[in-house]
Amino acid sequence: MAGPAVHVEGLIKRFKTTTALAGVDLDVEEGTVFGLLGPNGAGKTTLVRVLATLLAPDAGRAEVFGRNVVDDPAGVRELLGLTGQFAAVDEMLTGRENLQMFGRLFDLPPREARRRADELLERFDLADAADRPARTYSGGMRRRLD
Repeated sequence: MAGPAVHVEGLIKRFKTTTALAGVDLDVEEGTVFGLLGPNGAGKTTLVRVLATLLAPDAGRAEVFGRNVVDDPAGVRELLGLTGQFAAVDEMLTGRENLQMFGRLFDLPPREARRRADELLERFDLADAADRPARTYSGGMRRRLD
């Protein structure tokens, strides 16, 4: 039997004098629906950011489908799709420019970033709004762009 989809062991993350994650242990089996519940400041977002390789842990171990978030962040990112409660788009840029920027952040050559942006705009039904500033998008359009 394969291991868990997510394995976290002794995970610690501190921000100066604040401990956001204090030795978190967690296993989430593949195919399950799992929710993180807790009050503001409980570390939910910090845990998700560590698992998504957006934030490095200070100690402990975290794996996504067997790939370590510290040792193989690119491999982990290949497996994930993540959207937050707020869109991570630059409202001053157009939808097309936002997608091209993210492509470049993922080391795509400029031509490939443009091609991929156009492909995604079509796939998510945003082609007609591609050259409008993201600030003019509806909430649903922003989530699709994100």
